[in-house]
Amino acid sequence: MSFKEVVRVVVVGEPGTGKSSLITAVATENFPDRTPPVLPLTKLPPDFYPDRVPLHIVDTSSRPEDKGRLEAECKKADAIVLTYACDRPHTLDQISSYWLPELRQLEVKVPIIVVGCKLDLRDERQPSLEQVMAPLMHEFREVETCIECSALKQIQVAEVFYYAQKAVLHPTAPLFDQETQNLKPRCFRALKRIFILCDHDRDGALNDAELNDFQVKCFNAPLQPSEVAGVKKVVSEKIAEGVSENGLTLTGFLFLHALFIERGRLETTWTVLRKFGYDNDIKLREDLLQNPSFKRASDQSVELTEKGEDFLKGIFSAFDVDGDGALRPQELEELFSTAPSSPWEEPEYKDTVETNAAGGMTLNGFLSQWALMTLLDPVKSLAHLIYIGYPGDPASAFRITRRRRQDRKRQRLQRSVLQCYVFGPTNAGKSSVLNALLGRPYNEIHAHTEGYRYAVNSVEQLGGSKKILVMKEIPEESVRDLLQDGLAACDVAAFVYDSSDEASWKRAAELLVEIATHGESSGFEVPCLLVAAKDDMEPDSNAIQNSARVCTDMGVEAPISVSMKLGDIGNLFRRIVDAAQRPHLSIPETEAGRSHKHYRQMVNRSVTLVAVSAAVVVAGVAIYRAYSLRKNSSS
Repeated sequence: MSFKEVVRVVVVGEPGTGKSSLITAVATENFPDRTPPVLPLTKLPPDFYPDRVPLHIVDTSSRPEDKGRLEAECKKADAIVLTYACDRPHTLDQISSYWLPELRQLEVKVPIIVVGCKLDLRDERQPSLEQVMAPLMHEFREVETCIECSALKQIQVAEVFYYAQKAVLHPTAPLFDQETQNLKPRCFRALKRIFILCDHDRDGALNDAELNDFQVKCFNAPLQPSEVAGVKKVVSEKIAEGVSENGLTLTGFLFLHALFIERGRLETTWTVLRKFGYDNDIKLREDLLQNPSFKRASDQSVELTEKGEDFLKGIFSAFDVDGDGALRPQELEELFSTAPSSPWEEPEYKDTVETNAAGGMTLNGFLSQWALMTLLDPVKSLAHLIYIGYPGDPASAFRITRRRRQDRKRQRLQRSVLQCYVFGPTNAGKSSVLNALLGRPYNEIHAHTEGYRYAVNSVEQLGGSKKILVMKEIPEESVRDLLQDGLAACDVAAFVYDSSDEASWKRAAELLVEIATHGESSGFEVPCLLVAAKDDMEPDSNAIQNSARVCTDMGVEAPISVSMKLGDIGNLFRRIVDAAQRPHLSIPETEAGRSHKHYRQMVNRSVTLVAVSAAVVVAGVAIYRAYSLRKNSSS
């Protein structure tokens, strides 16, 4: 499976180097007596080459007035064939002095095949192809290969476009580092995962039966016993640890693929990768990540199921080699060694969960980090569950929650992962609140948070059950941008302010009104709590009086006083979880919202009165008609 319906090859080069003759020769197997200045699009059918993918060949003009069209064609190309004439050395010089730099400037990032045409006219006293091309390929890594041909003599004409197509369908760059002569990390990791999947008895080696199953799956042909023995012999002669008494080891398996690539048999490794679901970037194909689809409304989220969590607990235990109840960085790296990379390298996953004293990620932190990734990017979570070996249907690891609007109507939240947006002015103590959720000590040094920051941990409720609380710190300057995306993903909002600073309180109150107003207008009202931080300092009397008035006016609870410095956080996180779980309560109401609500009530009351009056009239008419009928019948 190549994932390409058509390969488009554009032929460029100096005038008179034989571009049109080369294209005609491959299409007709004849040398043309005369060719037009530029050939029309030439199509080679699917059965022309073994990969059975049609090839479209685009001829180009080298005239200055046609440069715009040439550039446009190069930008649409899957591969470039760059020609020079073997009998005209200056055209070869133009390859490195003009054409390759020009293609770089155009940001054409496709494989390039450098082709010496008119091989039949080559002067034998000229340096060999290897001598000329080795420094060129070292300087320009985009050059995939170099070849000489003769359209007149039909020498290596078909090979030119075969190499071009092969470079597109079976590229070297994602697999192999030419400088170090090693498999690239992502290829290494993918092949390691494939090896583990094929090692059914989990003994660290592929026995003869497992090797045969692998061969049938990838190439639809069994291996004969002599072929299996031959493979193991080749490996053991080159690398002793490549074969054990149980069969071909991971080291031997990786060595074989490096050998295939070095010998130009890239299609072998690509066939294996594609059979196991990888695309050209050596990541799982998108179509494999469509189940479940994760299609949901803006106020729904995705969570792991109990089955998904149980799998992760088992994985954690398996990779906690030293049994200390935490994953050290090395153990975490090994856990994700079958994925393209660790999924938690992006900034939003840095420093977000609890760790032990040595910096290892605890089980609670591990599950919390997965919950965060599932909340933020469920497709990424799905992909990495597959990478680390989730068995069975991946859909069984996820569930989509009920809509938050329905939760408010039913006055109860069902979800297990709750998201709290943390608002507040600069230096109010928002970061300290997030650190406290992770059980970290207070830090005197204030550092302004750039962008959004997350902290996630489990919170125990009364009765012993637990919820995962995700706190998202919103920098003051990011509030407007956040509101453009809306509050649909927010379960509860906390407004942190410095209780010793009246200005800090005023800004927190402004933010509260802004969020409440947005919720009323968008229909996504959220429960809100005020957090009076720095309770160890002298409280500002105006802030105390004004906060009491605002809470009364807007119908929210009195501020929760905390001191991160003294470690006095009371039951802050439990109260946040409680507020999220009762989404119909603690919703602030602005003056405008109250007026609008009053107006709606009046309208509803008027509609009800009209309906009742109409019903009375209808009933009166019906009674009158019945009376008339009775009177008429009796007379």
